Amino acid sequence: MQHYLCVTCGVQYDATETAPVNCPICEDERQYVNPAGQSWTTFEQVQRSHKNIIELVAPNLYAIYTTPDFAIGQRAHLLITPQGNILWDCVAHLDASTIDIINRLGGIKAIAISHPHYFSTIVEWSRVFGNAPVYVHQLDEEWLQRHDSAIRLWEGGELELWDGIRLILCQGHFPGANVLYAPAGKGLLLVGDVVQVSTDRKTVSFMYSYPNNIPLSAREVKVIEQALQPLAYDGMYGAFGKYIQTGAKDAVAFSVKRYIDHIS
Repeated sequence: MQHYLCVTCGVQYDATETAPVNCPICEDERQYVNPAGQSWTTFEQVQRSHKNIIELVAPNLYAIYTTPDFAIGQRAHLLITPQGNILWDCVAHLDASTIDIINRLGGIKAIAISHPHYFSTIVEWSRVFGNAPVYVHQLDEEWLQRHDSAIRLWEGGELELWDGIRLILCQGHFPGANVLYAPAGKGLLLVGDVVQVSTDRKTVSFMYSYPNNIPLSAREVKVIEQALQPLAYDGMYGAFGKYIQTGAKDAVAFSVKRYIDHIS
């Protein structure tokens, strides 16, 4: 029995004797099946060919990303807090060096996932770090491909973790798509690509499907705006190494107006 990983999206599946026939996450129009066909690998195979880089990108915030790129190529982020560290989103690869460095930084108290494209190997990470709870919004439960008691489904518009750190439901990209808000300092948002930081690092955008270039509606973008508006934040950190270090709240306000003007 193997916990197979989809090569295209990197999501790990419940154990089976043979590889699954298809990947529902990739067959959904927000993702894609590789034109060469559906293919699978295993956690152990990825460990033999990849390594992780852990990079300090802001005070008490580390990016974790895999080289060479695997699957979608997203970054996870480790938020360091006095009451325990939070892994935001996840990458498929996990090795001894990554485990050692994270333990030296204080380990992982909780894992939170923005949306199903980053479900990745969440159970493997949880088990290595003391069965840390993995928070997934209940609206995205149907997309879970590996099931485990560590996965905690949450409901409603927000979930407070500790010290004012909260998961905020935004929807849009997925029904359960959420961001992580940390109020320390001037405040920051970890957004995955629920909100996509633009290449200019001064604006953001929003999409239903990034690889297939399907935009969100004006109504859906307004829902995201309303979810973020009450929060005080200055920095924003996305899933692909694009960050707004300061002025992020103003950038969102400007970008929402620009987006709605164009889409309308």
